[in-house]
Amino acid sequence: MNRLKIFVSSYACEPNLGSEIGVGWHWVLEMNKYFELWVLTRKSNQQHIEEWMKQNPQEHEIHWLYYDTPYWMRFWKKGLRGVRMYYLLWQQMSDSIVRKTMERENIEIFHLLTYGNALWRISPSGQKKFFVWGPTGGVDSIPEEYCQHYSKLWQRTEWKRRMMVKALPYNPTFKKQCKNANLILCKSYSIYDNIPEKYRHKAVLFTDVAVEPQAVERFFPHTYKDGITRFIMVGRLEAWRGFDLAIEAMAIAVKENSKLHLDILGKGTEKEQILQHIKQNDMEQHVTMCGQVTMDEYYQKMVDCDCVLNPCLKEGAVTTAFDSMSFSKPLVCVDTGGYTRYFDNDCAIVIPREGREEVIRNLANAILRMTDPAERKRLGDEAHKRGLGYTWAEKGKSIYETITKAYREYKASQN
Repeated sequence: MNRLKIFVSSYACEPNLGSEIGVGWHWVLEMNKYFELWVLTRKSNQQHIEEWMKQNPQEHEIHWLYYDTPYWMRFWKKGLRGVRMYYLLWQQMSDSIVRKTMERENIEIFHLLTYGNALWRISPSGQKKFFVWGPTGGVDSIPEEYCQHYSKLWQRTEWKRRMMVKALPYNPTFKKQCKNANLILCKSYSIYDNIPEKYRHKAVLFTDVAVEPQAVERFFPHTYKDGITRFIMVGRLEAWRGFDLAIEAMAIAVKENSKLHLDILGKGTEKEQILQHIKQNDMEQHVTMCGQVTMDEYYQKMVDCDCVLNPCLKEGAVTTAFDSMSFSKPLVCVDTGGYTRYFDNDCAIVIPREGREEVIRNLANAILRMTDPAERKRLGDEAHKRGLGYTWAEKGKSIYETITKAYREYKASQN
């Protein structure tokens, strides 16, 4: 059977990792079941990709293409530092690869997969074909009421983002990409609502993450006899992820129940700010900064915890939220209008993003509610059952159906 050919631009794409780079990887593997793929990613990902492919041969070959800019143009980039500038350079300088490959292989569909930020430029050549954009986002902004509690750096960062979001109706790059796109996959309502109305018929809500079933039995839970209810938060240490909200909520909750503990997993620029927040709230005995951990250590923490806490104020820590389903753990989260569409109060505690003080009180009440083992089990079991319908295999089917439907409608309109 002839499969549709798709050129996928997936800057972030590597096996055995979480976050955006893991999303890129899972999408490529699922799409490869239905489409013939040419995938362009960073050359720095090549070794791990080839090693994984050698150990896990696929039914259909993926045509991998690798590119990085010359060393002198990337030596300054370390981790996520400078990623935006480097990504824009990478998109521009790899454009000839997109154009030549699509012409040579007669590929009609271009899919910009990662990074999913609607404010960043995209390959010009790819936009001249049938253009699938996303899942994309990056236009969520944090209310000033919350930002007042951030470091000066993050106050400035969020102020700039609010200004950029307000300017979206006048942003020529964004409007051009909306016009050129044939299908726009939107991570959340915020990006969907910001698509110009005349192009919104091309947009669909489509989160980027799914549930990865885990062999939970390979991890042995520690047997704690101290009666402490254990929570974990996972993600880069950035202000908008709500670490301050979690710490203040824990501080309220421990006044009623002192047997509570929160582990924070991750690294980032806000480490000192978070440590200071812990100290100011006298939470040194109740909150532990664990730093960045390996995937196996992370999975062990998931097994050992009683509840996953994710008070991100916009799309973030979504992988961990979906992992909570795989590990049968209840989730306490703030409604972002994106991935939280997959959770409700029958399998999680979803807190509306209202005023800061109200969110903190609701988080504290949720934390106390999670000290009831029967309630945790009820929510965790329901979350696991729900998660069986949100696996990557199911996501792959949705990706296939959504892209092929849009492409067939486009072809029909050309005749």
